[in-house]
Amino acid sequence: MVKIIKYNDSNFSGALEKIIKSKRVGSEDVKLSVSRILEDIKKNKDKALFKYAKKFDNISNPEKELKVKNIEIKNAKLSCSKESLKALKIAAKRIEKFHKNQIPKNINYSDKDDVKVKTRWLPLESAGIYVPGGKASYPSSVLMSAIPAKVAGVKNITMTVPSPKGKINPLILAAAELCNIKDIFRVGGAQAIGSLAYGTKTIGPVDIIVGPGNQWVAEAKKQVLGDVNIDMMAGPSEILIVADKNNNPDWIAYDMLAQAEHDESAQSILITDDAYFADAVEASVQAMLPQLERATVAGQSWADNGAIITVLSMDEMPALANRIAAEHLELALDDAVGWSGTIRHAGAMFLGRYTPEAIGDYVAGPNHVLPTARTARFSSGLGVADFMKRTTIVACDADGFSAIAPSGVALADAEGLGAHALSMRIRMNR
Repeated sequence: MVKIIKYNDSNFSGALEKIIKSKRVGSEDVKLSVSRILEDIKKNKDKALFKYAKKFDNISNPEKELKVKNIEIKNAKLSCSKESLKALKIAAKRIEKFHKNQIPKNINYSDKDDVKVKTRWLPLESAGIYVPGGKASYPSSVLMSAIPAKVAGVKNITMTVPSPKGKINPLILAAAELCNIKDIFRVGGAQAIGSLAYGTKTIGPVDIIVGPGNQWVAEAKKQVLGDVNIDMMAGPSEILIVADKNNNPDWIAYDMLAQAEHDESAQSILITDDAYFADAVEASVQAMLPQLERATVAGQSWADNGAIITVLSMDEMPALANRIAAEHLELALDDAVGWSGTIRHAGAMFLGRYTPEAIGDYVAGPNHVLPTARTARFSSGLGVADFMKRTTIVACDADGFSAIAPSGVALADAEGLGAHALSMRIRMNR
């Protein structure tokens, strides 16, 4: 049975903290192991990469087999069903349309002193995309990572993907071809992140690494930050669903399990104002679990990390939702739009009874690479701006400079930075 906690219980606050701060991320052993792999890659380049590719990726001859060949990509596409390829194209079109609306606009103005101020947004030169491929394969993650990079104008995209027993899901390669990604390597884990960050002869270094992964991948991204940019330090996936008794409990149960089947460490939480509905959802989950292909994974996730919270009134819900700050937030309520305005912290929101989070994973349009572990309090999902950098540009003529320089000199003097003051003062004596 999953944990059902009541908002009015005396120990509610402690119980909630235990749930939302549960240790679902890497241990000290993982940190140490990742650190050793990264240092080895940084120092020994291809020699280390090939060693770990043999050990962890089961690549017998990495010198020749690490890079996916063009003929493999073509054959993979031929093996995909027409239905799945059509769905992939529909998803890609919707994702591209959404992200084209994210392209940042440059600032360009002259103020009253005729000082000209501009910003210039430029794409990064290269990006590395990590696509999960161990416990499950995610062609959708190829689209979500590559399309905003392409919209931003990134020219060089490198993709790494684990290949259990040397196999890559054909639809992943079809998605890569759809995004015109030519440099694809069958390597995963910390060794993939290290190679993208530091570069080897086989895999060139990139400017940013994006994409979800397991705890070793998340820890590796955390450790290379600074040598290269990353999208976020994402942990296991999570969902918070807010639902009242007017919902079909089976629908909500499937929504909970859709998140749980990602990984044993994934988390699904339900908030409801009806105790009978809470029991009905729990019963539905237990009834549906055995039918799932990934029943073992989902069952472990639900048992270890799942929770149902009952509140006396939905008025108590917004404060809880903001405290949890979930990666995904479903509001299966009559006035979902109204309630959404009361919540500040969520990676992505899904409003109404006909907007399950799963629709956002594939074809809604917005990105599904989102902040986890309460980082939605201060960060956002992957977008076009992540693949761009902004330069500010200032231009003064003599009159404009003379108008504002006295204030600059006064501040430099106040800070005790004499050369700063002189750099401006000398130009004032023209």
